Parts: sequence; C-alpha cells; structure tokens
Amino acid sequence: MNTLIQPDDTWLLWGFLAGWAAVSIYLEQKYKWASRISGAIIALVGAMLLANFNIIPTESPVYDTVWGYVVPLAIPLLLFRSNIFKIWKESGRLLLIFLISSIGTVAGAIVGLFFVLKQYIPSLDKITAMMTGSYIGGSVNFAAMATKFETPGELVSATVVADNLLMAIYFLVLILLPTLQFFRNKYRTPHIDEVERSNHSDKNLAASYWERKDMSLLDISKAVGTAFGIVAISFTIASYFDHLIPSGENVSIFFNVLNGILGDNYLMLTTLTMLLVTVFPRYFESINGAQEIGTYLIYIFFVVIGVPASLPLILQNAPLIFVFVTIMVLINMIVSFGVGKVTKFSLEEIILASNANIGGPTTAAAMAISKGWTKLVGPILLVGTLGYIIGNYAGTAIGLWLKNFL
Repeated sequence: MNTLIQPDDTWLLWGFLAGWAAVSIYLEQKYKWASRISGAIIALVGAMLLANFNIIPTESPVYDTVWGYVVPLAIPLLLFRSNIFKIWKESGRLLLIFLISSIGTVAGAIVGLFFVLKQYIPSLDKITAMMTGSYIGGSVNFAAMATKFETPGELVSATVVADNLLMAIYFLVLILLPTLQFFRNKYRTPHIDEVERSNHSDKNLAASYWERKDMSLLDISKAVGTAFGIVAISFTIASYFDHLIPSGENVSIFFNVLNGILGDNYLMLTTLTMLLVTVFPRYFESINGAQEIGTYLIYIFFVVIGVPASLPLILQNAPLIFVFVTIMVLINMIVSFGVGKVTKFSLEEIILASNANIGGPTTAAAMAISKGWTKLVGPILLVGTLGYIIGNYAGTAIGLWLKNFL
C-alpha cells in the first residue's frame, strides 16, 4: 500500500511519533474535553486516522523500535516510586479482579470458538491461543503463542490488524465509562471522588496532576541512566535463564514454568526494578522527572498502537477475526463488570483490570495516570505484568486443548 510517508522514512516517522505524542499531551492539558477522553486516546485515534488515510505506513522498523526499546525503558521509569511494601495492600484487590477478568478472556475465547465461528475461520485454534495469551498478558504473549503453535505469517498479520483496531475502540470505551452517570451510580468510585475533591482550580485533571516540578540535569541523567542500566541487566539475566532452563513440549511443566518466570524479559525487568526500588527507596525517591519521562515514552507507544488499525486491511483480510476478538473482549467486559459489581469492586479497579488484560500493564498505567488515579498506577503495573506469566500458560493450555480436540 502506497503512503505519503514511506516505511523507511525513519526521521519523518520518528518526527511524527514524538511530535504527535507531544501534541496529544498539550491538548490533554490545555482543554477539558481532551482531558476527559485523555491524551492517550487522542494519540491513538490520531495515528489510526492517518494510517487509514494512507499518510503513514501501517508497518515500519520504526514501530518495532518503539516496542523493543521505548516501552522497556518506560517501564522502570514509571516504577521508580513503586515501593512494594507501600503498594502491597492495594495490589491484592487488583490482583483478584485481574484474575476474574482473565477468566472472562478464556470464557470469551471458548464462546467465540465453539458457538460462533468454529466453522468459518481456518486455524482458529491457533488464533485462540494467541489471543488468549495476548488478552491476559500482552503482545509478548501474542508473539510467544504465534511462535509456539507455528501460526502462518499471513494469519498472524491479519490477527494483529484486527486486534489493534479493537484495542483502540475498547480503550476509548473504557476511557469514557467514568464520565457516564449510569456507571457512577452503579459502582463505587473512590478514586474519581478523591480527584474531584482535590481539584478546586480551573485547571483540568491532567494539568493539575502534571504541574511543573523541580528537575535538574542530574535528575534527568540519573533517571535515564538508571533505566538503561536496569533494562540492560534485566534482559541479560532473562536471556541467560532462557538459554539455561529447558522449555518446550518435551520438557516437564516445572521447567516450562521456571523458564517462563526467569526467562521472560518483561517479568525480569519489572521484578528487578521493584526489588531495587524497595531496597534503595531513598535513591529512587530522590529522582525527579522519572515519571514524566516514562509517561512521555508511553504516549509514543500509544501512537504506535493506533497505527496498524487499518480498516481497509481488516475488511480485506480479517473481518471474521475482528468479530472473534470482539466476542472475546465483550465477554471479558461482561464478566469483569458483572462479577466486579457483585463482589463490590470499585469502577476504577474493574476498568484498569480489564484494560490490563486486553492491552497490558502499560496501557492500564497510562490510563490511571491520565485519569489522576495515582494510587493505582504502581499496583496495576505490578499486577498487569504478572499477566505476562499467566497469559503464556493460559494461551498454551487453550492451544494444546484445542489442538487435540478439533
């Protein structure tokens, strides 16, 4: 497909990604309407529109760089204030609703497969394994399941396109839910109420949260240098364990689990960061600006999420796959909000848990930040990252079961 900006126009694409992320933040902090829907959605929808009007390409090595380097750097920066002892009490509740939401993902996969689309989509067992892993953990699990079950490349591409469009739509829905009075009346909203009580100025919520702070060159160097160091060490350790510990179909479940825990880059990254922050709290608490830098990197990530959501490609290659993933997300939402209501979880907890299932911990954390739910940022990052482990095993279990069943 011909586009105005070509996939190998590296500087033009980086200029767009970084520039549109900055514009999205500006709009979010300048206008109340933008604050209500969040800069994250503005970043995502803007990229999606430009991709669909053939201004920017839907695939490029630049986007791969964001996934491979920008996101890993953002994770530790956002965790610098997340002392595990301080968030443990709050994380327990989020973990429970996250697991409930994960059950919704599995239920959605089974409903979509057996009751709707089994006869119409080839290799649906492979797609089900990929999307079960992805809608509990994230893109890491999607890639792992695609490799494990040897899914054909064209099927992987079609599923990615459908998945990205649906994620864009669902994130928009989740962003808008707290603004609807129906949900405010039906669910507890302690974090929303706290934000509204503390915000007495004329500024919008995003501008109030991201007020100007003291930041020095030393702060920037410590934040960025420490983040680079943690990522490098974490990925090196994970790679070492991944090669050291055997895994695969012919290996016992113990070693597969151990490899999944110690050999996963993102789990090792989050674990090491949390340990360092807990052991050396004074050092990390003394660094100003880490959250700001990390959040800006996450906004670049949101731009990239919207890029592959090409409507022509979906209509051409993946209409039924889009229907399938829509069923999965709808069932996830029904289970999350239904059980969450009965068990008296707050609206914010349910929204973030479902967000972390479908999009991963980074999208959930970005939403919590954009809404001003600051007490939930660290916990949802921690709980959502655990989904990387859960997603691999849920996807593997579903895939192997369907492989033998169908």
